[in-house]
Amino acid sequence: MNLLRFLSSTLAARLGLTGLVLGLTGCDMVVMKPHGDIAAQQAQLIVTSTLLMLLIIVPVIALTLIFAWRYRQSNTAATYTPDWDHSTRLELIIWGAPLLIIIALGAITWISTHKLDPYRPLDRIDAERPLAAGVKPLVVEVVALDWKWLFLYPEQGIATVNELAAPVDRPIQFRITSSSVMNAFYVPALAGMVYAMPGMETKLHAVINKAGDYDGFSANYSGAGFSNMRFRFLGLSDADFAQWVATNQKQGGKLDGKVYQQLEQPSERVPVQRYASVEAGLYGAIVNRCVDGNKMCLNQMMAIDATGGTGKPGIPGLLRQPWRNEAGATERTVVAGLCTPTNLLGTPALTAKP
Repeated sequence: MNLLRFLSSTLAARLGLTGLVLGLTGCDMVVMKPHGDIAAQQAQLIVTSTLLMLLIIVPVIALTLIFAWRYRQSNTAATYTPDWDHSTRLELIIWGAPLLIIIALGAITWISTHKLDPYRPLDRIDAERPLAAGVKPLVVEVVALDWKWLFLYPEQGIATVNELAAPVDRPIQFRITSSSVMNAFYVPALAGMVYAMPGMETKLHAVINKAGDYDGFSANYSGAGFSNMRFRFLGLSDADFAQWVATNQKQGGKLDGKVYQQLEQPSERVPVQRYASVEAGLYGAIVNRCVDGNKMCLNQMMAIDATGGTGKPGIPGLLRQPWRNEAGATERTVVAGLCTPTNLLGTPALTAKP
């Protein structure tokens, strides 16, 4: 009876394990099998680090089981030395092996931190092809909105919402910012995630090596619509990318400051939108948080602060605006009128004559 129970439990365990394995075969392992060189190097880094740590974990687990079996109470043949307290050989093994692993992991971390720095321009297309001299990256300006993604192509003069495309084997330079709260730009098939923060610009250099339709999303919680803050990333041939650009130029309207302010309002499950042209300087105004033109751009404010402030000449640049606080409706003074989305460096108040 006990034998039958053992066999039945073993069979059930094997069937359960088989079902688990079959279930996992349907999972998308794009993180470990990506189609971009940067993501591939990051995946290899995960594998290397895991194997190095297993060099310690596996022997420790195996020796724990062996010792428990060998020195069990019923094994009277095992050597019993209750007063034993030191072995130089064991101390060298116990401390030396982990130390070597830590040194190896530290060296790999140091090298990969610099080699895979998202701000570092690419020097190769993949492991077998270096980047040819004179190749210019495709510049894509990324804005994380609530709860959608805006992509601007300054070279092509177009913009899209929730759809991103790039030619295969061409370096891409992403310039990333956010309109309100922190987000994280992440395309698992392309590269690791990079944060998007309001009033700041982060960068990511990457390349896609295989044509396809990939998923992109936000990897940092940003509110109610976070779950649906996803977009398509299309890896296209040069000809298909040119056709994609032409399609956007034919179907889209114009993205200017007023349209952007409407687009900036929180919304969920937004379909793909296309813009055939983009107002000059819009992305810079987004980064510097002065699209509406009613307040000073951050870069100009920092430049004024760096020189010690404006003093009396800065008074014409002040503006009273309605403001509601806990005490009720009131007004506040803001710095304004010194710049516009199309003239980010203009300083009329500073240059005005008395």
